Amino acid sequence: MVNSQELFERAKKVIPGGVNSPVRAFKAVNSNPLFISRAKGSKIYDVEETEYIDYVGSWGPMILGHNNEAILKSVEKAICNGLSFGAPVEAEVQIAELITEMVPGIEMVRMVNSGTEAVMSAIRLARGFTKRDKIIKFEGCYHGHSDSMLVKAGSGVLTAGVPDSMGVPKNVAADTLTAIYNDIASVEKLFAENKNEISAVIIEPVAANMGVIAPKEDFLRELSALCKRNGTLLIFDEVITGFRLAKGGAQEYFGVSADIVTYGKIIGGGMPVGAYAGRREIMECVAPVGGVYQAGTLSGNPVAMAAGLAQLEILRSNEQVYKHINAMAKILGDGIELLAQKYNVPANINRVGSLLCVFFAESVVTNYAEAKKSDTVAYAKYFKSMLKKGIYLAPSQFEAMFVSSAHSEDDIKNTLNAIEGTFMEMSK
Repeated sequence: MVNSQELFERAKKVIPGGVNSPVRAFKAVNSNPLFISRAKGSKIYDVEETEYIDYVGSWGPMILGHNNEAILKSVEKAICNGLSFGAPVEAEVQIAELITEMVPGIEMVRMVNSGTEAVMSAIRLARGFTKRDKIIKFEGCYHGHSDSMLVKAGSGVLTAGVPDSMGVPKNVAADTLTAIYNDIASVEKLFAENKNEISAVIIEPVAANMGVIAPKEDFLRELSALCKRNGTLLIFDEVITGFRLAKGGAQEYFGVSADIVTYGKIIGGGMPVGAYAGRREIMECVAPVGGVYQAGTLSGNPVAMAAGLAQLEILRSNEQVYKHINAMAKILGDGIELLAQKYNVPANINRVGSLLCVFFAESVVTNYAEAKKSDTVAYAKYFKSMLKKGIYLAPSQFEAMFVSSAHSEDDIKNTLNAIEGTFMEMSK
């Protein structure tokens, strides 16, 4: 039987760093990656058939758990008809109709193939619609790896301690202005310094790529009002929060409307899918109707659409999913907090709905600068101990824990038992 270490050594010879996405390398926790062979429900299994309770969930989209039967049947049916046509299919119309029904203020949807592509396209659309070039993003918010977004980004970039990327032209980065998450004054300052030049403000409504950080009360509402006053579009990057916080995503959850919303793999049931959506007057600027060009041979892929349609239909009709994942996440978050106090471990737990993060930090984390003060060495110890106990967490302090509808009370109990053992070890 092949093992993960052998596969990693082989991979490093033919794949940069041995992985196809940097955070998978486990460098931030001074370890080597596990190679996963299969998954079911709340569990994943490595190539040696070791079982783990999974809180990564393919980085969020497995809201119904792994290998959900309804999604699997829908995909199997679609596969029998062909893998790709490069032509319109009924399922892409159905899923767009479903999204416009579920999400407040969304009238039209354009399918793409990833969250990065969705954001890249949304930024171009905002610039085309407003006839302005500059954009505002927030420190530590990750919006994919397109050039203009790799400025003080989160996720793997934050983990690696690299604020930017080689290969990003200076003139591209110059049009990306950076504000402080949860600090409306920092946004107002940028608007004042760049009057009538800002096309869009893009934000993760819940910052979930520098850990999990909730917006302060009224922050999103004030941001929306500020954008309206300045003729600027507000873009919600809901690659993580979309259809997870609520059926209507962060817009419904917080009661704040965005002009454009971007989505990722969650609308494909975990398959490589993305989308951007918004009001009709904005979306009709996209080709072939308007002059903002964007295309993709695999956009609206029939198999991916089948998976996404099955998942969204379940979420639309089953409110119990949200009640369950939020309840399980609350039990887990509250339990971790009590254990940290019991064993005097300096940890702060941030939770929004079914998203959680354990920050090894002395004080509450509300922005990028505070997140960076977290003890990443302590997190690495925590990660390794939990992995030995059968709990699969993100291999980085600056990522989220994702709870799915497949996580049971026993899963949460077993996880808390593992955390108690780990905190006991860390307190010695």
